[in-house]
Amino acid sequence: MKENMKQIKTTDKNFKQEFEELLKRGHMDMDNVSKIVLDIISEIKKDGNEALKKHIGKFDMWIPSRDEELQISCESMEKAYDELDYELKNALQLAYDRIKAYHQKQKPTSWLDYEENGNILGQKVTPVDRAGLYIPGGKAAYPSSLLMNAIPAIVAGVKEIVVCTPAPCNELNSLLLAAMHLCGIKKAYRVGGASAIAAMAYGTQTISKVDVITGPGNIFVATAKKLVFGEVNIDMIAGPSEIGILADESADCNFLAIDLLSQAEHDEMASSILITPSQRIADETSKKVYEWLEKLNRKEIAMASIKERGAIIVTRDMDEALELMNGIAPEHLEVMTEYPFDLLPKIKHAGAIFMGRYTPEPIGDYIAGPNHTLPTGGTAKFYSPLGVENFMKKSSIISMSQEGIKEIGRACALLAKTEGLGAHEASVLERLK
Repeated sequence: MKENMKQIKTTDKNFKQEFEELLKRGHMDMDNVSKIVLDIISEIKKDGNEALKKHIGKFDMWIPSRDEELQISCESMEKAYDELDYELKNALQLAYDRIKAYHQKQKPTSWLDYEENGNILGQKVTPVDRAGLYIPGGKAAYPSSLLMNAIPAIVAGVKEIVVCTPAPCNELNSLLLAAMHLCGIKKAYRVGGASAIAAMAYGTQTISKVDVITGPGNIFVATAKKLVFGEVNIDMIAGPSEIGILADESADCNFLAIDLLSQAEHDEMASSILITPSQRIADETSKKVYEWLEKLNRKEIAMASIKERGAIIVTRDMDEALELMNGIAPEHLEVMTEYPFDLLPKIKHAGAIFMGRYTPEPIGDYIAGPNHTLPTGGTAKFYSPLGVENFMKKSSIISMSQEGIKEIGRACALLAKTEGLGAHEASVLERLK
């Protein structure tokens, strides 16, 4: 094909306007679906399983006749695992082991600090009782998302893990079932969309109410998570997938092209942006993107993404490229330069950072170890990847000795008095008598 990716240069007169357009990415207009989602949540709260069955019939094209049909049996999970091809089973186990090893390093610990006067201050870290995992299953099934959500919960020590995933036409992906067995999932349900989020947030006759909900989904799932936040905790509001690549003259244009497409093939709303100071790299990569497009089985999706939300930005130098990339704060950031770790101190905002030419983004999606549930849409400026801490909470520990409260009590009472809180003041002063 003779088509090329859109290129813009920082020296262009209208660059600022074009860059602002790129920053909008695949915006999810939650306002337009909020009423629909609120109605779904309301029905689940009111009618529980009966509402779930109705929604499954409407959205997944089958109707459970009994409550028991909502649940995915452990036997079906085990059967799917046993029937896996030997090589695929080993790949799944390798991914599980690497993801678990990485997340075990994240686990926070409780601590106590003893002051000389006998005061004790500290922090107690405990897992939530129940975690709800949403695993997409509409356009495609994602066993990798099950691993990435379940393993941090397992490492955190969560006792009850609830999984919800849609089953269009009452069919489930066998590899997803196998992954559930590998993770030891006991409670999984054929429920998708906003209905699943509401069921986990409020509970039904079959599905337990959970404390935290994690996992990606479409705009209805994202909106539902936003609306139930406060009733339960959530990980983040995830939007369409995205990749940013920093490249210098040493980069391999073939690698750059296929890596841009690795996100574009996810969704028409996905964003793929290359930033480089090299005009040669920009031109060659642009051509190779369209050469690769012809070979993809998801060509139409990838092409729509590249045309609408793909771009190559040519900068004056790498410092300018870094500044722009920090402004984008991409979900995935590849650093394809001769000395990538020299740039690491200057990278401020990114969900996951892939360093060097032999570290493609998909290695992080499946098997490297770090979590692939990442902040999108620029939220990497304040959100972190999903991790063990999402399934844990912290309690402060305070213990005053008699000597200790004498030392700081009067200052505390004065602050309480200044705020007009007499009982607060008296509560401290009584202990100083």
